[in-house]
Amino acid sequence: MTHRSLFASGVFALALASQTVAASAQNLIGIDVPPVPATLEVPEGNVVYLATRAYGTQNYVCLPAPVGVAWKFLGPQATLFLPSFPQQIATHFLSANPEEQGLARPTWQHSFDSSVVWARLYALPLTDPNYVAAGAIPWLLLEKAGAADGPTGGTLLSKTTYIHRVNTQGGLAPAAGCTATTHVGAVALVPYSTDYFFYRAGRKK
Repeated sequence: MTHRSLFASGVFALALASQTVAASAQNLIGIDVPPVPATLEVPEGNVVYLATRAYGTQNYVCLPAPVGVAWKFLGPQATLFLPSFPQQIATHFLSANPEEQGLARPTWQHSFDSSVVWARLYALPLTDPNYVAAGAIPWLLLEKAGAADGPTGGTLLSKTTYIHRVNTQGGLAPAAGCTATTHVGAVALVPYSTDYFFYRAGRKK
């Protein structure tokens, strides 16, 4: 094995060990999900198993609308980290869901085993200012629309049943830049951050 291969293996082992330590700490102290209204409560029989903080962009394109033009949501692009620990845990983007004949869905892919979950809205987006910060995208409850194990059989994300998007900051479509037909085709990449909580089937202890 070359020095480069040894170094790469060491980095991966360290990252995996870091994930295990952080996950163990979460299990010991519990994962605190922020209070949500009844409309965003996860159905009984599901338990939270992973807490993350995401940083990235909400992406929009300017397109013709029934009246004039308007920003249309394209999809997200973000990186998820373990809370209070500088370790990337997953990526978030738009991709084709093979369980829905290739329908484009929000996607989360684990950084270690490449397992994937696709999700769709389970409840109406929450815009209540008692919960959602000013200028922030809505809070969401999503349900699994598809899943795939990693290429070596990993299931770190494919066991997901529901996903919460809460504690959002930023990400709303711009107020300017899409007001005339000459703007059609313009793209806006709007920074945002949020907490994603992942749930799996199980009983609360």
